[in-house]
Amino acid sequence: MERVNLLAAMKDRMPEKRYIHTIGVTDTAMALAEQFGQNPKKAEIAAILHDSCKYADREWMKQTIIEQKMDPTLLVYHHELWHGPVGAYVAKQEFGVEDEDMLNAIRFHTTGRIGMSDLEKIIYIADMIEPNRKFPDVDMLREASKSMELNDLMITCLSHSIQFLMSKHQPVFPDSFNCYNDLLLTKKGI
Repeated sequence: MERVNLLAAMKDRMPEKRYIHTIGVTDTAMALAEQFGQNPKKAEIAAILHDSCKYADREWMKQTIIEQKMDPTLLVYHHELWHGPVGAYVAKQEFGVEDEDMLNAIRFHTTGRIGMSDLEKIIYIADMIEPNRKFPDVDMLREASKSMELNDLMITCLSHSIQFLMSKHQPVFPDSFNCYNDLLLTKKGI
């Protein structure tokens, strides 16, 4: 599907504010893909679809996680994490996305995981730093995106996210800790 058709499909699935966020993520992801030598078209499609299930019925998402044998640990954590894996399922079933890298970028855009591809990192980061986001230190993260290497930028973004959740006494999904540790250990050559 082309950008205009995908965006039209997303517009029907989300409030205007989230649709604007989706456009911001898409533009940011495409710029990051160019910057880090990745395919901007793949980044564009994954970014447009990343929040396709953000406002899906919670019970339907729960049933989809169970029926599709997705990670059952998801059901123990906040339902906000469900839209990534369920969104990857919808991207494949409804929108015909077959590229596993794009599906993983959608699947793990809220948590990260061990062994993330560059595209997965780009979607995670773009979701966090797109121009419409407003949270403490987002400008610092945006500035860092201009000069840091991709793995260092991912570590910085993950660190910010984990620290934020911990400051609110919220549980952190294990994939996020594992991703952070994986990136640090890789950086240290371990």
